[in-house]
Amino acid sequence: MRYTIINLGCKVNRVESDTIAAQLEDRGAITDDRYPDVVVINTCTVTGEAEKKTRKTVRRALRDFMGARSVVVTGCAAALDPDEFLSMDERVVVCGKNQVADTCFEAVHEEPLIAEEVRRHLRFGGDFPTRVGLKIQDGCSAACTFCIVHVARGKAFSRPLPDVLREAHELYDAGVREVVLTGINLGTYTSNNANLAKVAQQLIDEMPKLRVRISSIEPLHATDELIEVLSRQEGRVCRHLHLPLQSGSSKVLHEMARPYSAEQFLSIVERIRTAVPEVSLSTDIIVGFPGETDQDFQATLDMVRACRFSKVHVFRYSKRAGTPAAARTDQIDSLVSANRSHILSELAREVRWQEATRRIGTSEDVLVESHGLGMSESYYPVSVDPAIPRGSLARMHLKSFDSHGTFQV
Repeated sequence: MRYTIINLGCKVNRVESDTIAAQLEDRGAITDDRYPDVVVINTCTVTGEAEKKTRKTVRRALRDFMGARSVVVTGCAAALDPDEFLSMDERVVVCGKNQVADTCFEAVHEEPLIAEEVRRHLRFGGDFPTRVGLKIQDGCSAACTFCIVHVARGKAFSRPLPDVLREAHELYDAGVREVVLTGINLGTYTSNNANLAKVAQQLIDEMPKLRVRISSIEPLHATDELIEVLSRQEGRVCRHLHLPLQSGSSKVLHEMARPYSAEQFLSIVERIRTAVPEVSLSTDIIVGFPGETDQDFQATLDMVRACRFSKVHVFRYSKRAGTPAAARTDQIDSLVSANRSHILSELAREVRWQEATRRIGTSEDVLVESHGLGMSESYYPVSVDPAIPRGSLARMHLKSFDSHGTFQV
């Protein structure tokens, strides 16, 4: 069976799509982006624009892959409104992420063919990535007024720690040298008396050549324990955190139902930088949230400068039906939102450049991920000697930062 996967949305979706691919290949399927028997679409519904893109993607797949026997739609958008996708075409099948592999094989009437020794070769042989996401948590018990993910994925829950450790060891044995811990609300992780900080510590204790990276966590989950782990491991737990700000205005944060003020967020950043001076911080920001004034937007610009983010993901607010924010009557004009997005994006590039130039003359561990290219601990791309083997984790001196956004060593 030939398959292709189209992934939409967040890093957790990316990890889940990789898992689906591994499950399919475990059973003898091979990837084919041109002439697949089955197309799998892992959907997103976090905003109105994301949902619109999802529908468009399914329709395009039906048109572009006329020879495919089935288009399997899974993920958040499929969970919320399966009937909409089923009505598009008789080839569309909707299922949960745990049922994708079975659904694909049912669509082409094939059975698993691969023995255990071949399974491992298919999953871990060849050009296996050196940096892999490891999902340890799913769901969210919060209810931000712009978001519907808590409805699509349900309440927060954590994978059992033994399962996390077993998968991590499997990846490590296959040659993975950086594991990125991911989740929808990652900082809520708890299992077997272990929280996020303890998981990160246990992984590096058990696997001496592994580097661990924490993906997005809510600001209030940047605990003293987690900060201490970052500070004392000399980069084995990457001194890089993604803290979603969403707005630099306390008024807007309150209306978003975010559980912190702008002042609290800045205090958290200052606490992290005091304990971990080398830290690199990235963030998400929404512009054009209903009722956002010029003063609110200016407060966001001021916060970006104060926090010195190395990367800002800028999102224009998009109404998502079923959320409290979508029902508000004080929606921001699209031209105003577009202008604010442009201004913030320009500032984000300026601040990123400033943060990068501060690192010139320092040294960081760089993971070589492909021929001549690596990823620094601080999450910047690095141009490396092509002779250095893929999968190497080496200390490198950062000499310059070029116009393409890449460090030279």
